[in-house]
Amino acid sequence: MWLRSVRQTEYRSVVRYYIDGFLEALDSIRARGCMPFLFFAGLVKASGGGTIGGMPGNFTHTFEDIISLENLLEAWREFRKGKSCRNDVLEFEQHLMSNLIVLHHDLDSKRYMHGAYSAFRINDPKPREIHKASVRDRVLHRALYRILYPYFDVRFIYDSYSCIDGKGTHKALDRFRAMAYMVSKNHTRTAWVLKCDIRKFFASISHEVLMEILRKHIIDKDILRLLRTIIRSFSSVSGVGLPLGNLTSQVLANVYMDEFDQWMKHSLHARYYIRYADDFVIFSDDRKWLESIIPGIQNFLSSRLYLKLHPDKLFLKTVASGVDFLGWVHFPDHRVVRTATKRRMMSRLEKSEGSEAQLQSYLGLLGHGNTRKIRQQITDKMF
Repeated sequence: MWLRSVRQTEYRSVVRYYIDGFLEALDSIRARGCMPFLFFAGLVKASGGGTIGGMPGNFTHTFEDIISLENLLEAWREFRKGKSCRNDVLEFEQHLMSNLIVLHHDLDSKRYMHGAYSAFRINDPKPREIHKASVRDRVLHRALYRILYPYFDVRFIYDSYSCIDGKGTHKALDRFRAMAYMVSKNHTRTAWVLKCDIRKFFASISHEVLMEILRKHIIDKDILRLLRTIIRSFSSVSGVGLPLGNLTSQVLANVYMDEFDQWMKHSLHARYYIRYADDFVIFSDDRKWLESIIPGIQNFLSSRLYLKLHPDKLFLKTVASGVDFLGWVHFPDHRVVRTATKRRMMSRLEKSEGSEAQLQSYLGLLGHGNTRKIRQQITDKMF
């Protein structure tokens, strides 16, 4: 059953891949001024196809759309989901309308100031420092996100998978399999994979470069001022860094990296390219070509975005030898969970003393690969 579902996913992904390629061709036609094709491209996108990079159309929302009481109230309703029992949320809710009205007034009178962050560390799987804003600021983040995200979402390339509605880790894993299938001609030829990781991604995002990118899309000075206030509310060093924990950081990180995505697709012509946050892979049947593009990638990241590749996480391998990507080791006809991930799962299950929720979460995760043995080990250990 698992193999059958794999094949079905591969065929669907291959069809989608050809649609994406067609849309890239339409994008080139658009760039040459052939506008009649755009209507058809829009129809294909609406039917579930890929995204045309740099679609025409400006950001038309106003500052008033973002700070309106209606938008702030909707943002509160979305923000509150799953948090209704937390003390800071309950405290804000006690005087909800007065808090929202004061927030609206501060924004409208240009007196809004972002509050301080509280920091804490998690291990998932490596140590990360999370910065949590106040409820008031997080409601504003949600209100801004509600307006920004739909605009930028349709401009991202199809093969960007982190923090995008309808995407995620599992879709990225399936896309990896489909691309390996395509490049290897149904696993009859050698497929090479260049795997890269950006070093300290969120902590290295330049505020000035990010604002420069945003100014290409947004002309409303009040919106830009608000974005600058939120962006500058945190820095790992002066003028650099976005906080892990802000909802706005998710969309702004993708806006930042979309510069690289568009360059990869339209300048480097990397057809088989997948990015998930700071991890990305490029497939090819030509090892020398993959080797030759590494300096160009390093140069673009450093000169345009002030980012660096992690030297210890850059490698070039064949799919047949097994490629480690997003917690799984991928082979031509199956994938297995990373050894370190197995150990972490077993350790956490022991610490949680058999939590049913955690058990089901892990079993669901393991259902996306060739994991019969470890699933049996987990169920034997817990029951």
